[in-house]
Amino acid sequence: MTANVTLSHMDGDGEDATGRTRWGPASRAKPLPDSAAKLLAQVLELTPPPPAVPPADVTADTREHDDDTVLNALRAAIGADHVRTSRPIRARHAAGMSTPDLLRRRSGELRRIPQAVVRPATTAEVVSVLDICSRFQVAVVPFGGGTSVVGGLAPPAVPHVTLDLGRLNGLVAVDAISRTATLQAGLPAPRAAELLAEHGFTLGHVPQSYEYATIGGFAATRSSGQASTGYGRFDDMVTALTVATPRGTIQVGRAPASAAGPDLRQLFLGSEGTLGVITDVTVRVRPMPTQTHYEGWRFDSFTDGLHAVRKLAQDGPRATVLRLSDEVETMIGATGSGRSDGGCLLVIGWEGEHVHVVAETAAAVLSAHGGRPLGVEPGQQWEQHRFDAPYLRDALLDAGAFAETVETAAYWSRLPEVHERVRAAILDALPHGALVLAHVSHVYETGASLYFTVICSPGPDPIDRWHTAKAAASDAIAAAGGTITHHHGVGTDHRDWYAAEIGDLAVDLLRAVKHHLDPAGILNPGILVP
Repeated sequence: MTANVTLSHMDGDGEDATGRTRWGPASRAKPLPDSAAKLLAQVLELTPPPPAVPPADVTADTREHDDDTVLNALRAAIGADHVRTSRPIRARHAAGMSTPDLLRRRSGELRRIPQAVVRPATTAEVVSVLDICSRFQVAVVPFGGGTSVVGGLAPPAVPHVTLDLGRLNGLVAVDAISRTATLQAGLPAPRAAELLAEHGFTLGHVPQSYEYATIGGFAATRSSGQASTGYGRFDDMVTALTVATPRGTIQVGRAPASAAGPDLRQLFLGSEGTLGVITDVTVRVRPMPTQTHYEGWRFDSFTDGLHAVRKLAQDGPRATVLRLSDEVETMIGATGSGRSDGGCLLVIGWEGEHVHVVAETAAAVLSAHGGRPLGVEPGQQWEQHRFDAPYLRDALLDAGAFAETVETAAYWSRLPEVHERVRAAILDALPHGALVLAHVSHVYETGASLYFTVICSPGPDPIDRWHTAKAAASDAIAAAGGTITHHHGVGTDHRDWYAAEIGDLAVDLLRAVKHHLDPAGILNPGILVP
């Protein structure tokens, strides 16, 4: 993170000043609507949580060396000011932002914290850091915005440092003719949007983590934004990469398309810091949209809504945003907003030119499949509150509830079964009160993603309780033919299911590539590669 991100969330050194016990700063807190709080009190057994522990009081196994040999070598390579060793800073970089991560932070019981946080400023300095850590057998955990929710920043049970990419935070070049831009990996997404807007361009990549995530994190996890139906996934946007490895620098991507062997960009996109550290990316950009239009539609059932969304995805007109909530998510949303319309809510939106003409064409398709127009208010409400969910999770945790998410993707023919089986698996694993909400988004011709939000009573051991439910959901995803993750990434949470999904031979291939690029095995050990 750098000081270019929302300043209220940072201190003067670009470090998170909140202790990372919340998604965002207290100034951005979102209170639960009274109607939602009353519903939760009726359905769940809520237990007020204990007060959060300051970062300086965190208890953890630091696994520190007996001398400063490694730290002195790192100081010589990148400058003493950029090797940070204060305990609060190290604690802030010790985990991601999943609910278990937040609960561990709030209780002061992080399992491990890094020996140091190192902040190189160039690709060459990153290579130097990796070389030093390889020689001394010190693991390296790359860190961008710190927004992983799948254990992607889980510290290994060995001495390790966190490699914070916050100083690689520039716009390197814009090619207005080709409509590409080269961005450094530590550049926060909001700052990237500002810099591109100065040239009249946008990425159009706006995931839930947008406010705090970084460009490199988008690439390393194959992120997908809320407008992916129109702009594509982040990995669709990447035309070139620079990657620092313990054995040197790799640059891949020379032209918009090539038949020169396998596309090695895909080797590093989604690699989650295990094969190398992405230091810059060249991405496709588009002109800033001249018009935007979001609106809402109501369907009697989730099945009816799925038919309509599939029709648009396959035959057009293609929207920029398509988000279909199931009956439970629609009901909970109506409770929070004061509406009570029943059925399933579809939010659909367009960006670009002539959006109203396209919206009229789409309206005929939606009406033919049983949709009823609700006007622009639901779309405007969604746009206004599109980043609220993680802040509401903070409010739920404050109230003593537990909230977490599960996501997947499947072909259209399997999507209804995935929805039903995952929902049933979570409810079976969480007796005595739970709410399971779901929506379809990130729509393709062949299928779509499913995103589940789970709200439940914490119980005496909320982390263990959630791990049981998450395992049940993951098993159900695999059994129903879905992928273990659509956009959150693999991390440690999904690693075993990922291995089963790709098979033993593919796992051996990944291990061989990792051994060649990272012979000492220092890069984010335990993540992605079993």
